Amino acid sequence: MAKKSVASIQTGSKRLTKAIRMVKSPKSGAYVFEEKIMNPENVNDYFKAK
Repeated sequence: MAKKSVASIQTGSKRLTKAIRMVKSPKSGAYVFEEKIMNPENVNDYFKAK
């Protein structure tokens, strides 16, 4: 499974990270990408969750 923290984004006083992971679709079996912008502290928990 592909996992990557792509970019650090700073907006005002907040520091955010864009994380992208590749997951397999249960319907078609094809891989799709999920993108989410979050705090850098939550990135590891996002990648561990299924």
